[in-house]
Amino acid sequence: MSFLDNLESNLKALESRDERDPKALAREAAAREAARSAALEIAPHADALRNGPFLNGLLTACRDIGHPRRILVRAVWVDSIFRLETGAKRLELRPTTTGVLGVFLVEGREQESTPIDLSSDPVKLAEKWLEVEKNALR
Repeated sequence: MSFLDNLESNLKALESRDERDPKALAREAAAREAARSAALEIAPHADALRNGPFLNGLLTACRDIGHPRRILVRAVWVDSIFRLETGAKRLELRPTTTGVLGVFLVEGREQESTPIDLSSDPVKLAEKWLEVEKNALR
C-alpha cells in the first residue's frame, strides 16, 4: 500500500468516526464507566480471594479429598473469577460488590449459589462441592 493510499484510508477512518452518532458514543462511554466502577467495587473482594489464605486452603482440601477418590480437580482463573472443574461439574468463586459468591454448576447450569466467607474453613466448601460430585455419579 502506498503512502497516499494509507493517508486516504486514515482520513476516511477519521471522517467516519466523526460522523458516528453522538448518542451511541455517549452510551459507549457510559457503559465503559459502569464497567470500570463495577470493577473498582469488586476489587477488594477479588484481591482478598486471590491473595488470601482461603484459596490455598481450598486447593489443598480439594487435592486431599479428591486424590483418594481419583478425582482430578483443575483450577483456572477467568478474569476475577476462580473456577474449579472436575468432569462436568464446576465451582466458581465470583467476587461481587458484597463479597464472594460460590456458584455450583453442573454441565453449565447453575445448581446452587451461596455467599462465601473468606475467613471460614475452606475444607467445608471442598467437602460440599466434592460431595455433590459423588452424589451426581450415582
